[in-house]
Amino acid sequence: MKLKAKSKAVKNTNTQGRSHLLGLIAKGTLIALCLSLVLVLVFAFILKFTNIPDSIIFPINQVIKGVSIFLGVFISLKKSKELGLVSGLLIGFIYTFLAFLVFSILSGSFSFDITLLTDIVFGAIIGAICGIICVNIKKSAN
Repeated sequence: MKLKAKSKAVKNTNTQGRSHLLGLIAKGTLIALCLSLVLVLVFAFILKFTNIPDSIIFPINQVIKGVSIFLGVFISLKKSKELGLVSGLLIGFIYTFLAFLVFSILSGSFSFDITLLTDIVFGAIIGAICGIICVNIKKSAN
C-alpha cells in the first residue's frame, strides 16, 4: 500500500515539474517574440529616417534575435535552478520558428531555405548557452 502511495506522489511531482517547465518555456518564448517585434519596429523606424546601408540590416537583425532570445531565457529562467540547457534550447528553437512565422505573415511571403535552418540552429544554440548561464548564476543574498 505504501509503495502505491509513493509511486503516485512521484508521478504527481513529475507531472507538476513538466507543466512548470512548459510554462517557463512558453513564457520565455513569448517574451522573446514580443521583444523582437518591438526592436524590429524601432529599427524600422530608424531605417526610415536615416541612410543606413542595406549591408547593416542582416547583422542588426541577428543581434535583435540574439538579444531577444537572451532576455526571454533570462527572464523566464531567473528563478529556475535546473534544466537550463534544455529550457534555453527549446525557447531559442521555438522562438526562432514562431518569429519566422510571424515575420513571414507580416511580409506576405514564406521562404524556406538554408537561412531558416541556420537561424533555427543559431537560435537554439544561443538559447542553450543563455539557459546554462542563467541557471548557474549565483543568486545574491538579500
